[in-house]
Amino acid sequence: MSYPRHLTESCGLPVFDFPSPGDADTTPLPAADAVAWRISSDSYDSEESWTEAFARFAAAVDTTVVRAIVVGSWEEAYESGPEEIIGALLDARPRLPALRGLFLGDMKSEQCEISWIIQSDVGPLLDGFPELEEFGVRGGSGLVFPAVTHRRLRSLTVETGGMPAEAVRGVAASDLPALVHLDLWLGTSEYGGDAAITDLAPILDGDRLPRLRHLGLRNSDIQDEIATAVASAPVVARLETFDLSMGVLTDRGGAALLSGQPLTHLKKLDLHHNYLGGPLRERLQEVLGGAGVTLDLDRGHAEEEEDEDHVWRYVAVGE
Repeated sequence: MSYPRHLTESCGLPVFDFPSPGDADTTPLPAADAVAWRISSDSYDSEESWTEAFARFAAAVDTTVVRAIVVGSWEEAYESGPEEIIGALLDARPRLPALRGLFLGDMKSEQCEISWIIQSDVGPLLDGFPELEEFGVRGGSGLVFPAVTHRRLRSLTVETGGMPAEAVRGVAASDLPALVHLDLWLGTSEYGGDAAITDLAPILDGDRLPRLRHLGLRNSDIQDEIATAVASAPVVARLETFDLSMGVLTDRGGAALLSGQPLTHLKKLDLHHNYLGGPLRERLQEVLGGAGVTLDLDRGHAEEEEDEDHVWRYVAVGE
């Protein structure tokens, strides 16, 4: 099992933790436009709410030049969603004219397990910040992602241990003409990941997302089905990098990748955390690696468990 990590950069800027009240007087602050600002409150026994931390931030920093905000943990994120946080960000729009990057829910497992994070409707953030170029969200429980129109968004990331099918359909139905990078952690049914291949069809068909160059459909327990669909998906021809990592990819899915449309135009194919057998791994390396594709075939922590009736395989990030 792998675990989500804190973001280290956003919009090409290093992430800087806005100091807690106890450290505020002794921590020098960088220039407001030199970093992406992670604003957090403690998930457990917090003495300051996230909105209070944000108010301190707005008073201490020239928000008119802030380019990226990373929403870290908030109080009792395992029980309460970010509705007040979303409201505070929307209220602050006039003071954030330069904001181009926004990530909601940047928490490590010790702060809140990814599938415990209570999320909300993120549509208002995309509607409310039409100049955003990067948007990301972590956590699938309660996540609502309606179909949106956004003309400037270049990168969209949704990290979950289980992404609701309705949210997948919302992303797939969105009008995102500038999107270059799309990364979806679809997760497992055990944690609410109930999407089917048909929910991904508008993405795979290639009729949308004309500028897409990177596609990640990963961390899924239907990774073989995704690989099979990808074998004939029109969108693949325009991709430069493709990520099918972190999921339950077996020889069935690997064979589909080899027998389908050529993938030799890709710069990189990421299949790390997989359940591929040795001969198929060698064949992938021979066909794709030999054609100049950078391959990540690292099995990582993809360990099988077997009993009399079943072989158990797991996604990289579940709970």
